[in-house]
Amino acid sequence: MKNYRNSFKLLKAKEGFTLVELLVVITVLGILAALVLPRVTGQTAKAKVSAAKIQIRALEDALNQFEVENGFFPSTEQGLEALVSQPNTGKEAKNWREGGYLQRPNVPKDPWENKYIYLSPGNNGAFDLSSYGADGLPGGEGNDADINNWELE
Repeated sequence: MKNYRNSFKLLKAKEGFTLVELLVVITVLGILAALVLPRVTGQTAKAKVSAAKIQIRALEDALNQFEVENGFFPSTEQGLEALVSQPNTGKEAKNWREGGYLQRPNVPKDPWENKYIYLSPGNNGAFDLSSYGADGLPGGEGNDADINNWELE
């Protein structure tokens, strides 16, 4: 019985972590985070650029379907909303498809939660469709660079 009590006292004395042990663990976690986070965030930025390109292509397809059925692209004033609800301004879309031209009932925002920029007639084709990238402003480099439909391959 005496051995049991002594081992219980030893066990009680060892409960928890010392301040030094906690500092070592926090330091190791900080080093790991410093090594891993830049790689993960770099991949996230690339994924958002890819997603924007895919969305722009999907919107282009929807705009082309709109044009085939109605004989014109929505004007800048009508905007991309003409793909989800029949336009009530400008030129009349007589053959507008019931349910719209997108799978969802709303126009998607770009991966950075900004609206796509639509201009029709465009400066670079029948229409211009762009995302201003991560910064949401025209121009920029890297993740902030504009993604334009006329520049996509």
